[in-house]
Amino acid sequence: MVKNSFISAISQEEKDENRGSAEFQIVSFTNRIRRLTSHLELHKKDYLSQRGLRKILGKRQRLLSYLSKKNRICYKELINRLDIRESKTR
Repeated sequence: MVKNSFISAISQEEKDENRGSAEFQIVSFTNRIRRLTSHLELHKKDYLSQRGLRKILGKRQRLLSYLSKKNRICYKELINRLDIRESKTR
């Protein structure tokens, strides 16, 4: 597993300024999800990591729904930039 293979969608200057923003948190959760997914492909019975992955997925989903309600344009751009699916509407 190579950590450098995951390229962040936000530049280094934006990272220093906006660490608490929803966009930055979604990007960091996405990088962690991709890293955990590649780990779980090798270690299929690592149930603690599976639980952590499910928790991170839930956090990202809640942040994505918050962002879609607050700023729909930024939400669409972020979804396209990270290449993740749009959440289902209820």
